[in-house]
Amino acid sequence: MPISETFSVTVKVHAKVPRFFILHDKEYIMTAYIASLVFVVLAEMGDKTQLLAMAFASRYRWQTVMWGVFSATLANHLFAVVLGSYLTSIVPLHYIQIMASASFILFGLWTIRGDKLDNEDKRFNFSPFWTVAVAFFFAEMGDKTQLATIALAAKYSNIIPVWLGTTSGMLIADAIGIIFGIVLGKKIPERAVKWFAAVIFILFGIAGLYGSLPKHFITLPVIIGGIAIILLSIYGIVRMNKQADDLVEKNDDGPK
Repeated sequence: MPISETFSVTVKVHAKVPRFFILHDKEYIMTAYIASLVFVVLAEMGDKTQLLAMAFASRYRWQTVMWGVFSATLANHLFAVVLGSYLTSIVPLHYIQIMASASFILFGLWTIRGDKLDNEDKRFNFSPFWTVAVAFFFAEMGDKTQLATIALAAKYSNIIPVWLGTTSGMLIADAIGIIFGIVLGKKIPERAVKWFAAVIFILFGIAGLYGSLPKHFITLPVIIGGIAIILLSIYGIVRMNKQADDLVEKNDDGPK
């Protein structure tokens, strides 16, 4: 079923039912789980929290790191999905769908911009497990993957599959980072993965907006203007990234 049709069906069927108590069929639950897993895997590639997991894996046993990531993600994303589901009980679902779709476009732009680790792996000094868990929990607060989890919970209106899907996605993405970066000593093709993930996010967001916005609002000038804004935003982010890279390279080549 096309994404736009899925959104419209959801609005019609569940508009007056409290979101915490909706029962969905197995196909819908699997769709929510798989979509949540895939989107978080894409969002986590090259993200600050993946870099954090890789940094910890260079200091502690990878099993300890993964358990810490698992525990922190369970707690953090439980808060995120509850918040996302709660929003649907106080904000009309139609507006939730529009905001969630727009947020995916922003996540795509955020992915292009990229993230960098800012000493998050050195802020806490507990036992290895608690150091990883606490650092990862706080690093995830307000991060792209947490915000994506809130949006997914609002979009699919089902706590458990979104919670489990996003948690699974975090574990898969961080395991990939640890395997490539620590075990195999290789670098993930960050640029290719980043652009692929960004394109998926932006296309998903555009499709969601097409299905959620009032039809009289979707005119040719609006479509052209929206695409132009996205392309200009991408161009601006690419330029800023290039300027930042040039500055870093200049500083590295400077006097020592």
